[in-house]
Amino acid sequence: MAYLDINNVVKRYDGHTALAGVSMQVPEGCIYGLLGPNGAGKSTLIRIINRIIAADEGTVTLGGKAMTDDDITRIGYLPEERGLYKKMKVGDHIVYLGRLKGMTKADAVASMRWWLKRFDLQGWENKKVEALSKGMQQKVQFIATVIHRPPLLIFDEPFSGFDPVNAEQLKVEILALRDQGSTILFSTHNMASVEEVCQQITLLNHSQVVLSGSVDEVKQQHKKNIIAVQTPDTIEPNDALFTLLPPDPVVRDTRIMLAKGVLVRDAIAWLNDHYLLTGFTEVLPSMNEIFIETVKSQSNTLQSNE
Repeated sequence: MAYLDINNVVKRYDGHTALAGVSMQVPEGCIYGLLGPNGAGKSTLIRIINRIIAADEGTVTLGGKAMTDDDITRIGYLPEERGLYKKMKVGDHIVYLGRLKGMTKADAVASMRWWLKRFDLQGWENKKVEALSKGMQQKVQFIATVIHRPPLLIFDEPFSGFDPVNAEQLKVEILALRDQGSTILFSTHNMASVEEVCQQITLLNHSQVVLSGSVDEVKQQHKKNIIAVQTPDTIEPNDALFTLLPPDPVVRDTRIMLAKGVLVRDAIAWLNDHYLLTGFTEVLPSMNEIFIETVKSQSNTLQSNE
């Protein structure tokens, strides 16, 4: 059963439909990617889940029950537009936000100090937020999001502004939260991070769901029967079996696209009879390639129907 179940949600604004019957089921303990270009409806859906605005139609359930305003304490939300009270002390700020989520002061203080140590910020507890670098402020915002250990976390572009070292640290913490049972909705334009942390995705475009499923399933569905062959020999064209593709500038292999109806095993058997093969791999598209292809395809379809 889905922990977060969004069923046929519709939201309209003065003649504009922001969400047109969006449905998705987020399993418990999963990192679920919410993807889409600007204006696709992601922010509207996140606001509905956070009870900031209400849907015009459809339902949102959390843990098998219809959501109410009381469920806000069960959610941790890291918005894309970060915001902290810059004149407050770091420790006071985190504890204040933890108290707003229903924590006792003692629990909030203990959790705050644990997280500051985790992020190597323990010396900054009594410093004002404005004294911190941008990256350190973003760590504080992350701590404030997770301090009450909510079962549902919503991260909107969580790696934005982080250098590679700190982005990796944040990724480790997000994966740890998942392993501890948190359900995570992960909204981003960074397809590389989707491949690294997400298990399932939904792609929105023009207010609709255009793609949904596990990352592995989506890649398999969009593969183009391309294989990368490792050989010291020069492979000659064979139009009946495959087409030679331009060499990859990064990896040293020969990439071929199989002809329609040709199975990988049959092509490899033929190649192995004619060349010295040292290895081969099936080439799957990246999530970035799938994102671009799917969005362009739907946009072209909508334009042709106008």
